[in-house]
Amino acid sequence: MSPAQRHPTMADVAERAGVSPSTVSRTLRGLNSVSPEVRARVEQAARELNFAVSRQAASLVTGRTGVVAVLVPTLNSWFMGSALSSLGPLLRAADMELNVYVIPDMTERNAFFERLPARRNADALLVFGFDLTGEETARLDDLRMPVIYVSQHADGRPSVYVDDVAGACKATRHLLNLGHRRIAFAPTVGASGFSFSSRARLHGYRQALTEAGIPLDDDLVVTLSVEDGRGLVEGVGQLLGLREPPTAVFAEQDELAAAVIHTLRAARIDVPGRMSVIGFDDHQVAEWFDLSTVAQSPSDMGRAAGELALQLINDGDADHERHIILPTHLIPRTTTAPPPGPEGDTEARHTPC
Repeated sequence: MSPAQRHPTMADVAERAGVSPSTVSRTLRGLNSVSPEVRARVEQAARELNFAVSRQAASLVTGRTGVVAVLVPTLNSWFMGSALSSLGPLLRAADMELNVYVIPDMTERNAFFERLPARRNADALLVFGFDLTGEETARLDDLRMPVIYVSQHADGRPSVYVDDVAGACKATRHLLNLGHRRIAFAPTVGASGFSFSSRARLHGYRQALTEAGIPLDDDLVVTLSVEDGRGLVEGVGQLLGLREPPTAVFAEQDELAAAVIHTLRAARIDVPGRMSVIGFDDHQVAEWFDLSTVAQSPSDMGRAAGELALQLINDGDADHERHIILPTHLIPRTTTAPPPGPEGDTEARHTPC
């Protein structure tokens, strides 16, 4: 039976093109280690034989799975959805598949690091936003595959992230330039997992205040959660109950900023007349609320992480300690304005408790 009468194999393509099966595998998987002339011969032979590459067969020859794994704390977030939406098509265009591991709690997290299922099932691992322990990081180092840290900086390891410190500085300076001197910062809690960003944004907020000669006041840093409605109201009330309440709030995320605005307006506090509010992300909710914010692009981050993963998989000489830092942009809208003048102040604001 001739190759044309049965299902053709990679060996059939190799024989017709006059190359080795491993060269056929590299060619049909799009690797850049094949010359244009050889690539053309292999592709022509594959077309003539109606050959479709088998990922399992290619794996036997190359030792690769054709899979990029992603480790995420949740799929229920705007950031993660945007990042994966750009990452998926990029990998498909490179004939790679995407495998997502979601570990939202400590039980599943412990199980993942005990078993490390990505060890035999992927060529690279992207880790989104986790604050890993030293032991967990060491476990990932032992995978013997590229591990790219996304939305966080990892010393001595490939990372893709925005400059959260610079972004938070931009937001705080915007409020300072409007004339605000009592500026609150609202970090968030929950399942988002992005603790590196949270710490960096707090640092940027404090850095901008210090540069402006404004004393730091820990009473102006109040952790809030979108999921905890009562806690959110109590946190905003804590700020409003200060002897010198803030005239502006910098919320760590746009969704939290929108919740703060809703809470303030429910209390008959005009935004931005009496309280300015700025967020971080440029989430879709920022457009709905006409919210001033610092924009980042999770789509760009996912794409950059995918490109870096492909480079590290395909190029043995690539820099395995490369950091890709993406920019942020201040987007001023209608939720920030100069602070109220003396006529907008109330007596209670200056009454000793």
